[in-house]
Amino acid sequence: MKFSIVATATAILSTSSAHGGVGVYTVGTTAYQGWQPYNSASGQSSIQRQYATFNPLLIADLTTVNIRCNNAGDLGTGPIGAVSAGATLKAKWTQWTHRPAAVMIYMAKCPSSGCNSWDGAGKVWFKIAHAGLISGTQNAGKWAGDQITDTLEWVVTLPASLAAGDYLVRHELLALHQANNPQFYPECAQFTVTGSGTISPDATYLVSFPGAYSASDPGIAFNIDSDAAKTATTYPIPGPAVWNGSESTAPTQPDPPAAPTTLATSVVSAPTTAPPATCSVKKYDQCGGKTYTGCATFSLLGIVDDLPCLCNGIGRV
Repeated sequence: MKFSIVATATAILSTSSAHGGVGVYTVGTTAYQGWQPYNSASGQSSIQRQYATFNPLLIADLTTVNIRCNNAGDLGTGPIGAVSAGATLKAKWTQWTHRPAAVMIYMAKCPSSGCNSWDGAGKVWFKIAHAGLISGTQNAGKWAGDQITDTLEWVVTLPASLAAGDYLVRHELLALHQANNPQFYPECAQFTVTGSGTISPDATYLVSFPGAYSASDPGIAFNIDSDAAKTATTYPIPGPAVWNGSESTAPTQPDPPAAPTTLATSVVSAPTTAPPATCSVKKYDQCGGKTYTGCATFSLLGIVDDLPCLCNGIGRV
């Protein structure tokens, strides 16, 4: 029995050691402790939403609330970090060993009541950064997640124009080492964004969790060991396009009408209605002499030209 207990504990540790989660967030010289999933929740207070283990979420979890912040919709425990728009936010994972992996960072603006009492439901999430295959082929190339495997760190810059307020920040790793069986590792933390920014992404950038991903998405229904993966040099990162901070939810105001151009007094305006042509002569037909007062227009292939003839006594020139 004792051997069985030891073996079970060893198996659990072995499994969890192959996975990981964000453990510390750093802004400048200020470090914010993340949730500690293997410690008792009692007494813990963190800017990060609580989650239970380092174990991954799978395709079956894409339709559940767990895919949002790696929990069943738990609320905040109190603290909130601070970061200014345009500043960098460094996330440090407690541990991480999987290769290859894509990296995605999302944000969602909390309601006016704050983040602690909000679970992040609705079509409110927008992506501020992502990275997948960096170089080489899908099967044997360099991936964004390799950096986290090597350094346990990832730095993201918040859009400088982002409107101030309270936000949830969602870091997610998508491990792709198993054919057609990706693993999702999302964690959420809450931050107050400061600064003079006033812009928020428009609705075309917003997604919900669950809802943002489908099991049939090319980057999720993905076989790292396929023949195609041995030659492909790009990877379709799941989720919406990255918002770069340039679009606004406010209606676009039309440009004011341009001021009228003042013409010089020597310029004569053209008449509003051209006088009707009463007759025409064919090109090169006789215009008349210097004293000719007849027809002064010509036609070419039936098209009347209202410009006056230039008469030199032999015809139009």
